[in-house]
Amino acid sequence: QAQPVESGGGLVQAGGSLNLSCAATGRTFNHYAMAWFRQAPGKEREFVAAISPWGQDTYYADSVTGRFAISKDVAHTEVILQMNNLQPEDTAVYYCNAVASLTTFAPLFDSWGQGTQVTVSA
Repeated sequence: QAQPVESGGGLVQAGGSLNLSCAATGRTFNHYAMAWFRQAPGKEREFVAAISPWGQDTYYADSVTGRFAISKDVAHTEVILQMNNLQPEDTAVYYCNAVASLTTFAPLFDSWGQGTQVTVSA
């Protein structure tokens, strides 16, 4: 169970866009529902978006609905988070993980990667 690698974060002005990538390192994601989480300083890690194992269904936190889009590549080796109209409150470290439930979005694996930093300036 190799840890996925997050990338694509950076510094962007409010209203800008970023695309984040969660890449498989040892296996594909085809058997797993996958999700993005984020953690801002002083706050708990929170759910952002999820996608069903074969990519047919997507789920979003209320705070990002209409602005973010989660998707998979056709080989199931990458999970992408398209982030539009970014706001300062989106500033956080973004992580990906498999999820055991598409109702609770509980992370499947206890180990988290280093994440990728997204910083949105006003």
